Amino acid sequence: MALRNSTHRWGAVAQLLHWLIVALIIVQVTLAGLADDLPPGARKLSLLARHKSVGITILALAILRLAWRSLNPTPPLPTTLKPYQRRLARFTHVMLYVLLFAMPLSGWMMSSARGFPVSWFGFFQLPDLVPKNKALYEALLTTHGTLACVLGAVVVLHVAGALTHHFMLRDDVLRRMLPFTTTPHRPEQ
Repeated sequence: MALRNSTHRWGAVAQLLHWLIVALIIVQVTLAGLADDLPPGARKLSLLARHKSVGITILALAILRLAWRSLNPTPPLPTTLKPYQRRLARFTHVMLYVLLFAMPLSGWMMSSARGFPVSWFGFFQLPDLVPKNKALYEALLTTHGTLACVLGAVVVLHVAGALTHHFMLRDDVLRRMLPFTTTPHRPEQ
């Protein structure tokens, strides 16, 4: 498999970044759920510290992914799609990128506003993005939770679109993002 994207398939680097981010989002949801179920204490703080580190990792991977995308061709959508389907696909992808930046940044600002440090797996501490402020913390807590719900909805829409392409439209849109598969070049799509 080629490292770079082609005009009909995502390359290995784009696929790796995509699936790493997917896996880390699943880890994030799991860590947040586990932390929510715990009473205040050292165990909860430990889970939240990991949650923050994974969030910073997602932010860094999203930056890399966007940079890689800007340097590579993007496989086009099939020409058989209706205009509203193209707009929906574009909207979903833009929203995913916006949320991959907004979620970790809102969490980082929330921690800063609460006075809790953000470190990356204990290797180094990141600077505070905002000063300590209880009202700002409360607003960012609500924002972070709302963004999580929006991300969940957009992910469901994205997965539904990929499955629709695969099972109903029977095109290669999903297959070209899956590792270890082949995608024949079909100019008619």
